[in-house]
Amino acid sequence: MRASLLAQPRVALATLPTPLLPATRLSAAVGAEIWFKRDDMTGLGLGGNKVRGLEFLIADAQRQGCDCVVTGGGPGSNWAMLAAVAARLHGMDTVLACYGDPVPAVGNMALARAVGAEIRFTRDTDRASVDTAVAAIADELRAAGRRPYPLGRGGATAVGALGYAAASVELAEQLRAAGLAATELWTATGSCGTQAGLHAGAAWLRAAYRVVGVTVSRPAAECTARVLEVAAEAGRLLGSAAPVPTPVVVDGWIGPGYGYRSAAGEAAAALVARTEGVFLDPVFGAKAMAALLAAAGCDAGPVVFLVTGGAPTLFTTAPLCPPGINSGAEPISPRHTAGGDGSGIVVDDERAQG
Repeated sequence: MRASLLAQPRVALATLPTPLLPATRLSAAVGAEIWFKRDDMTGLGLGGNKVRGLEFLIADAQRQGCDCVVTGGGPGSNWAMLAAVAARLHGMDTVLACYGDPVPAVGNMALARAVGAEIRFTRDTDRASVDTAVAAIADELRAAGRRPYPLGRGGATAVGALGYAAASVELAEQLRAAGLAATELWTATGSCGTQAGLHAGAAWLRAAYRVVGVTVSRPAAECTARVLEVAAEAGRLLGSAAPVPTPVVVDGWIGPGYGYRSAAGEAAAALVARTEGVFLDPVFGAKAMAALLAAAGCDAGPVVFLVTGGAPTLFTTAPLCPPGINSGAEPISPRHTAGGDGSGIVVDDERAQG
């Protein structure tokens, strides 16, 4: 298994291994054993989960002889900023496409500009406009004699997912060292690359835990299909013959929509900050933690929660709800899953549709 990973092109970007730590005070507060895998401490920039995938993506860009990276996301995208930093460290320029109209450069956008990224706005609020813009910018650069490496939002490709397949090996060693028999590994699921890598890694290693993703971006059924496709492709890159089961995706916690804070997420993040001194970003980690806390006690523990980072977003204003929408608090509700029993059934929840 290690040999197939070592055969994949990879550059060194992250400070590894990241710690696996017991969340002792949080566990006592909620009555369930919770551990944190601290991928907010990956080291590049201000850290975050995207660094792991970028080790393989930047290496792939170098292998192809590319001289620039083209990608994008929202104006506050952790992915876009870290992609720009990683590319710059390896001698490549970056062009970032952001959906919507131009906004002041704060948080992640300010950091991306600090490392020399060119930022263009699509002037279209549809997030899918980023994908169209990335393709168009790549064509423009090729016509100018450049060699671009285009990447979709979040770097959610089979190559990018190798980062969390490798992290699964790291986690397995830490679980053994701690004498910990984790039953579940929870993560926020947005572009689906992180969960896909963890899912592929768990299948590859035949891990005893199941990977649980909490969708913070799109309907659970769409996430289930995306995770399954990317995980299967990543497994093929690794030469794994292990079957990839249907992913588990928890629905119902997006709140008012992608990119907006939720009342349940705010409450969960406040509890984690007070008990553990760990700060969860408001639109990914906080919502995933809210889902985990609602499920705490429903399953035999212990469980591991992946802290995915996003520190720059803590210093920018993420609204609680879109204009004209009531921000009433979400109830702590039972788990809604897609694919947990292989049925692919999603509980209908308008809040989850963003």
